[in-house]
Amino acid sequence: MRRMRKILVSFCMAALVTGLSSCGTSKNAAVLADIDGEWNIIEINGAAVVPASGQAYPYIGFDKSTGRIHGNAGCNRLMGSFDVNAQPGKIDLSQLGTTRMMCPDMTLEQNVLNVLAQVKQYVKLGEENIGLCGKSLKRPILILKKKASELTLADLDGKWKIVEAQGGALPDSLENQPFVQIKAAEKTLHANAGCNILNGGIRTEEGNAASISFPQLISTMMACPDMEVEDRVKQALNATRTFGRLQEGCIGFYDAGNTLVMVLVAYE
Repeated sequence: MRRMRKILVSFCMAALVTGLSSCGTSKNAAVLADIDGEWNIIEINGAAVVPASGQAYPYIGFDKSTGRIHGNAGCNRLMGSFDVNAQPGKIDLSQLGTTRMMCPDMTLEQNVLNVLAQVKQYVKLGEENIGLCGKSLKRPILILKKKASELTLADLDGKWKIVEAQGGALPDSLENQPFVQIKAAEKTLHANAGCNILNGGIRTEEGNAASISFPQLISTMMACPDMEVEDRVKQALNATRTFGRLQEGCIGFYDAGNTLVMVLVAYE
């Protein structure tokens, strides 16, 4: 796993900037938020998190039914538990564990882990954010923003234009514009990689609505003057393991390291 998911700087993506709020005092404990679900980490100690091109926000997820925590710190997966019976507004994240993979740049991940270890309480900030605080109530040390609802395979049904692959935009001047066409009910993929036609099945993992892969894709064997775009499209599809929602209605495919490898836009 290389790094985590992925906000690509393109017309499909936009930066998110959020201001700080006080964690308050016990007086505002009555407005504590429901932390259940998944949350992007958008601020650390007052500094906005700005993911690199092809990366995404680190995130943390809370499951109040089981007391389990999951997420991604920027490279490695987060895991652990929390006390669902704790006093409202109190939460201890000092005992979270992670996987042990190395990534090219571990700075963001180390910042996330260092600050999570200090978290002792949480509070609602506005309509859609959560503040995680340490022992001090003066200001949040982390700000979380609710992740958009997860897509399902059914949401991918239809034809999609491939606008980016393997970190680069595809030119609009191609004679055969690369696309993927997904039939969710049949779990099949039909695609054009820019020259050759691809066909194959779709594999998903039970219990993971965002999982998707295309094992044993079959391609026609035509030779074209320029195969660079086609090679990138094929590499991206072969590497795909999950998918997610981007901004402006785009869909992202991600590899096993949660790096964005393809961006799709629905045909109108």
